[in-house]
Amino acid sequence: MAVKELAQLLNDMQRAGVIRDYALFGAVAQMRYAEPVATLDAGVLVAVPAPGRLDALSGIYEFCAARGYRPEGEAIQVGAWPAQFIPAFSPLTEEAMAQAATADFEGVAFRVVRADYLAVIALSVGRAKDYTRILALLESGSVSPESISHLAARHGLADAWHRFEGKFLNE
Repeated sequence: MAVKELAQLLNDMQRAGVIRDYALFGAVAQMRYAEPVATLDAGVLVAVPAPGRLDALSGIYEFCAARGYRPEGEAIQVGAWPAQFIPAFSPLTEEAMAQAATADFEGVAFRVVRADYLAVIALSVGRAKDYTRILALLESGSVSPESISHLAARHGLADAWHRFEGKFLNE
């Protein structure tokens, strides 16, 4: 993936005020903490200036188009990979973005959701591939069951975590 190119684009968007904040999340962010997984795009959480508008992402699309990046389906092609921009959709994702770690990729700062937040976001979505993500993060040692439990409880997901533990961790 053109990680450096995506990082530069996101930092440029933030400096221009098109987005207030961002953080890479989903499968691509998981690769920072665990074994690589197959994915079709890079998911990017964004905080936009007017999140309640129906066209909340229009500024991102206009900014990208002015720089030669074109939409492809639900994403914008950045280098070899599509980037899907997703407005922070809950207090959990807003907090995950605010608490994101800043990584360095070939000299360019790049914000990535922390492993504990990746796990709890996956728990909140609850698909089979999300449970696989949680297990991979736990297996890699990048997050502990206790940190997931604490964060899940703070965001009203304690019951979901207990069900996950019972099904996958307490065998």
